[in-house]
Amino acid sequence: MSFLQGARRLLRVYRIVPKKRLGQNFVVNASLLERMISYASVTDDDVVLEVGSGLGFLTQILSRECKRVIAVEFDPRLISILKDRLHDLQNVDLIEGDILKVSVPAFNKFVSTPPYSISSPLLFWLLERKFDCAVLTFQKEFAERLVASVGSKDYGRLTVTTYYRAEAELLEHVPKEIFYPRPDVSSMIVRLRPKKPPFHVEDEETLLELVRTLFTQRNKKMRNAIIPFLEKQGMKSENAVRLADSLPFHNNRVRKLAPEDFGILANEILQKSWCGYPKEV
Repeated sequence: MSFLQGARRLLRVYRIVPKKRLGQNFVVNASLLERMISYASVTDDDVVLEVGSGLGFLTQILSRECKRVIAVEFDPRLISILKDRLHDLQNVDLIEGDILKVSVPAFNKFVSTPPYSISSPLLFWLLERKFDCAVLTFQKEFAERLVASVGSKDYGRLTVTTYYRAEAELLEHVPKEIFYPRPDVSSMIVRLRPKKPPFHVEDEETLLELVRTLFTQRNKKMRNAIIPFLEKQGMKSENAVRLADSLPFHNNRVRKLAPEDFGILANEILQKSWCGYPKEV
């Protein structure tokens, strides 16, 4: 029985209608799933996290290739299917819940076809963790944002944060026909490998918050976009204006700032906040 036939049968037997709002489009191509595992160089020493286990097709293949699978699924209807299908697999830990809220054991690799509805928060969640390699399917437009050029329409917070944390590769296009039900969008397989930060910052939290805030005003000049950020940090309005005018790149549009430029700005802000530009008491 093919994965497509199996998916239709399981959904019929368990009387489940996939929910579009949850991004429930299941990969029903064994070759694609096997390639994803190969892209991650999964071995029998690896502990692999899978988010959005769905009907368990990828989970079953992973269980044959790695030491342990941590399978996370949000939908309790699908949990029922997974419990039935995976109960004989001693190396699969099934966790029900939201990956952004539940506690998961340590893992060193991440192989998933997650719901596209959580792509952005899931990526930021993953980049905060320690892992060796991650291979995921993402919506094509989302994947392209991870490697966008400075100043392009796709360039933004995702690009800068990913560049700072990891090497991102777009590996192959995934046609709509490989999913059931068929989605409205095209997809891509993405590989992420953590790396040493390419530039130094005094405080990563300041950098990441600065990037997040400035890209909400991506078309403004940096000087105008950064004043609300400085005020949010507790700086008096007049001091925020003075500091903004003194910073490098103050006349550049936010979208034109390279990732390294954000690092320079974060370090300048930390240094000057204590040297003549005091915060409100």
